[in-house]
Amino acid sequence: MNYKWNYEAPTLEQKEAADKLSEETGVHPVLCQLLIKRGIDTAEKARQYFRPQLPTLHDPFLMCDMDVAVARLNEAMGRKERILIYGDYDVDGCTAVALVYRFLQLYYSNIDYYIPDRYDEGYGVSKQGVDYANETGVKLIIVLDCGIKAIDEIAYAKSLGIDFIICDHHVPDEQLPPAVAILNAKRKDNTYPYLDLSGCGVGFKFMQAFAISNGIAFNQLTPLLDLVAVSIASDIVPIMGENRVLAYHGLRQLSQNPSVGLRAVIELCGMSGRDITMNDIIFKIGPRINASGRMQNGKESVALLVEHDYPHALELAEQINRYNEERKELDKRMTEEATELVSQMEDLDDKSAIVIYNEDWHKGVIGIVASRLTENFFRPAVVLTRTGDMVTGSARSVGGFDVYRAIQECEDLLENFGGHTYAAGLSLPVENVEQFTQRFEAYVAQHINTEQAIPTIDIDAELSFRDINRRFQNDLRRMRPYGPDNEKPVFCTRNVYDYGTSKVVGRDQEHIKLELVDGKSSTVMNGIAFGQSSQARFIKTKRSFDIAYTIEDNTHKRGEVQLQILNIKTSE
Repeated sequence: MNYKWNYEAPTLEQKEAADKLSEETGVHPVLCQLLIKRGIDTAEKARQYFRPQLPTLHDPFLMCDMDVAVARLNEAMGRKERILIYGDYDVDGCTAVALVYRFLQLYYSNIDYYIPDRYDEGYGVSKQGVDYANETGVKLIIVLDCGIKAIDEIAYAKSLGIDFIICDHHVPDEQLPPAVAILNAKRKDNTYPYLDLSGCGVGFKFMQAFAISNGIAFNQLTPLLDLVAVSIASDIVPIMGENRVLAYHGLRQLSQNPSVGLRAVIELCGMSGRDITMNDIIFKIGPRINASGRMQNGKESVALLVEHDYPHALELAEQINRYNEERKELDKRMTEEATELVSQMEDLDDKSAIVIYNEDWHKGVIGIVASRLTENFFRPAVVLTRTGDMVTGSARSVGGFDVYRAIQECEDLLENFGGHTYAAGLSLPVENVEQFTQRFEAYVAQHINTEQAIPTIDIDAELSFRDINRRFQNDLRRMRPYGPDNEKPVFCTRNVYDYGTSKVVGRDQEHIKLELVDGKSSTVMNGIAFGQSSQARFIKTKRSFDIAYTIEDNTHKRGEVQLQILNIKTSE
């Protein structure tokens, strides 16, 4: 793919500010330029960034309704009422349910958890779930990672004498459900200083407030931070502010002393004994936890995450791993079918968005397929399938375009919808599919700008290979964990040459293993260019070229790094 490189060289003023920050902190000047772009422009901010501290977490009682939520929970426990922990079937929902259930179970036994079935009940709070609560004598439901739009369902629960506490992070509508308390920093009357917690993060803040109100030490909560880190990485929320603190310490917990269920998943992934990264969660841990909700029922993932017996946890982990293998096969087949469907569109070049519908596709995988289409065709994509009398869809977006808003503009055609800027879900009657397709495509065409529709690589800094010394590498590692708002830095080096030993590798000879030198130093850098074997012949001509890349730890040689080449261009 031909990428446009976005790079602005630092001004003299920016260089001077970076040099000053470098003198005060000892951090490499180039990386200080990156820190300043992230708003970290003082030595104190840099200290907090590199060493996030748990005591800097915000007071949970700053959140609207937190005092009410804690009071209702304490009342329920005092009256020995039955409590149900209810959550979405994705990673964020399952980790949130596991976190709240495990913590409350330390102090209270009359408690249960519930994950709705993706196929029988659909997303969010269901009437079926409320009926289950009523039949089992539940008087209080704590709902996590959903519920903010469940007006009718929560009103129904209220009529049965069941109270709700909502812990959500999705965008609310104008009307809020009739819950006892609604914990959501995206409320219009929000008073909480951080807006971007994951659903599991909101659950953690609720438990933090509960602990404070009952004189429970904060260190009783820290073993649960591994669950919060998994939710933050999987739900792709920003990794700055409070989320950075939670993710930083959650990754340490995950690497050093994970809970029994997560330890079983880590063992299954062959990652025992090493530091777990956000990428490990995104590509290995998260998909496995997600798989049971996609293929069967997310309750199996929660059972794994709350398990105390390691041999049993391994059995549960092996089962969800089998679900994940099934999911990968399904994903591959559906992606091929969807790609073929899109490629056959006569007017594809004129479309600003992609909407495709196949009533036979598996509902649990359409979100993954939408992501693949967005990556391959670089435009917002909605993938629809049929479930009974309704059509269910998943939407994904390109950088800078709000797909949630685009769907919201079609809400009169929808039964339900929810999500974020870059990912959303929806349901609608079958007869509305064609009109939705037309309106969605028209909205995107009118509001997406040219830059958003062009595949781009944002370059953070231009380097010479001699810049990539031990100090630079160590400082770069300290910028982890990476994610939205703290993306992994992308660098470029111009006028590089093949050292003479680069070669095509991979089962299908699709990758290039590179050894490169640049024109300014004799340093030889190792690199890997995945899926770019078509460039191999040009590289071997000994002509110079430019590379855009990230710097990764070499998993085979401890302490060494290699370049992960994102794009190769002919030098101008």
